[in-house]
Parts: sequence; structure tokens; C-alpha cells
Amino acid sequence: MALMDFIKKQFIDIIEWTEEGDDLLAWRFPMADMEIQNGGVLVVRESQMAMFVNEGQVADVFGPGTHKLTTQTLPVLTYLKNWDKLFQSPFKSDVVFFSTRQRIDQKWGTPQPITIRDKDFGAVRLRAFGNYAYRITDPKAFYSEISGTRAAYPVADLEGQLRGLVLQNISNAIAGSGVPFLDLAANQVMFAEALAKELAPAFEKLGLRVESLTVQNLSLPEELQKILDQKIGMGMVGNDMGKFMQYQTAQAIPKFAEGAGGGGSGIAGDAMGLGAGVALGQVLAQNLSAGLSGSGTAPQPQGAAPAAAPVGVKPEDVMATLEKLGELKSKGILTQEEFDAKKAELLKKLV
Repeated sequence: MALMDFIKKQFIDIIEWTEEGDDLLAWRFPMADMEIQNGGVLVVRESQMAMFVNEGQVADVFGPGTHKLTTQTLPVLTYLKNWDKLFQSPFKSDVVFFSTRQRIDQKWGTPQPITIRDKDFGAVRLRAFGNYAYRITDPKAFYSEISGTRAAYPVADLEGQLRGLVLQNISNAIAGSGVPFLDLAANQVMFAEALAKELAPAFEKLGLRVESLTVQNLSLPEELQKILDQKIGMGMVGNDMGKFMQYQTAQAIPKFAEGAGGGGSGIAGDAMGLGAGVALGQVLAQNLSAGLSGSGTAPQPQGAAPAAAPVGVKPEDVMATLEKLGELKSKGILTQEEFDAKKAELLKKLV
């Protein structure tokens, strides 16, 4: 009877994983009640690694190649089983294959803006997204921390965890780089390298390695982007506050025209609103230009009689300009240093 049982046993001669499909990171060879024939062959293809697990303990790890399985080629397993070197019977052991090729185009992104500290703007909230690639480099760590005794472990089961690690380390990467947001947005490659470096230890604990990471976009929420656009507009006119105030006036004209046009109807109302807005813009621009130039004389409309040039700048004009500058400073468009410089310049014009 014992002889018949032995004859009925099924032995495994070749152990391999053809890796059909594209969605598995780890796969356990189906053993059932079969035993591995001593002298059998283990085939590990390129971009794969195979690991023997005996009675719950990791025994041996094999890289790409064709391996003949004997007690001499399984030294750790032999030690665990206390086999004699001449022991020639079949043996049972779990064999787990791991796909070690790159998993590319893994998406990451900030579902909500994250808050960071910035040299230029203080605390800002930004959005970012991109992709990354990784691979398994330590099968033992991946088996112990992630896949475990599961018959198969798909890529999809790991996506959420890895995406969370990326988002968790974005703030640390930006803080570690010490680069302002404007420079960061202009050099996304540098930010990507800093983020990949920040992620390396967390991935390593899972038996993984970050092969590449890209940042495809960095942006501010809409309300902060508007302030940034104003600051850029100010930078384009330099330190000439008269020009900047004219720029601000021009920006406000469409809104004023829209409000004024509400009192009319149709094209006529729109024309009235636009005319009023243009007229107001001309007056404001002339007054501000006169106040900032120190002449105290606003340009006269064509055909109007020349007005007598006043002596110096009126105090109320200076105060009005200072109030406007204060509003710009409170909105973050002007820095404290820029405000102080313009304040001193205006006070010198008083007589």
C-alpha cells in the first residue's frame, strides 16, 4: 500500500512563471499536494526573482537563470530541514515568484491643495501632479511587509499606499529644497529629484525602489494666482508706482463700466458705462501721475485753459496715495520694504 501511495504521488519537475497578464507583483506557484522532485528545475526569467518559503520561513532567493534543485543548491533550506547531504527524496516548499520589472506611469496628485511655507509669499497652498515608476528590489521585505501568504498580489492593491506616500512627502521635499515657489515651478525637474530622494527610505522599507518621478504641474489656487498675477504686473513696471497705479486703474475700468452700464439698457447702457469708466480712468491716472511726479500739475485735457501750477503736492493727495499703498501691502502685493520706500519718497514731496 505504501508503495502504491508513493507511485501515485505527483512530482514537480519544472517550476516557472510565464507571467501572463500585466497586473501581478507576486505569484505563488500552486503546489496542492505535489512535491518538488529532487533535481528538478527552477526557471526564473529576466525581470523576475523566486523565493522558497519553508514552514513559514524564507529559505532561499534565486535570481534570473535556470537552477537545478538539489540539497547542494538549497543550503538554507537544507539547514532548516536538517537534511543530510545524501538525502535524495522529494520535498515540499512554497515557491513565490516576484516581478521585478519597472511599473511605469503610476499617477500621483493632490486631491486638495496642500499648505507649504514659502520665502516670497509666506504660507501658500499649491496643487501638484505627475507620475512615477518603481520596481521590487528586495523580495524578502516585500513578502514580509506586503504580499505575505496571498496566492497573488496585484499592482492595483499597492497603488493607494504608494500614492499616499508621495503626497505625504511633498511638503518635506519642498521644505528641504529651500526653493521659493516661483523658482520651484520653473524647475520641476529639481523638485522631482528632491521628492524622489525623500521617498526612497519609505519605499525601501517595503522592498521597493523609486526608479523615476516626474512633476508635470505645480499651480496655486485661483485666488492666490490672481495675487501672483498682480505682483508680476507690478514687477513689469518696476519701481514706477505711477505706472503701476495706472495699470491697476486699467484693470478696474471693465468692472466699473459693467456696474455703470447696469443703469442703461442694451448697447446704449454699455456705451455709457464704458465711457464713464474710461473717463474715471483718465482722471485717476492723471491725478496719480501728478502726485507721484512731484509737479503737482495734472495734464490738462486738450482745449482746456491751462491751470496755475500749485506749489508742491497736496497733503490729501499724499494721504490718499499712502492709503492705496497700504491696501496693496495688506493684500501681499507690496512687501513691507517696498511700502516703506514709497512712503518715504512721497513724504519728501510735501512742502
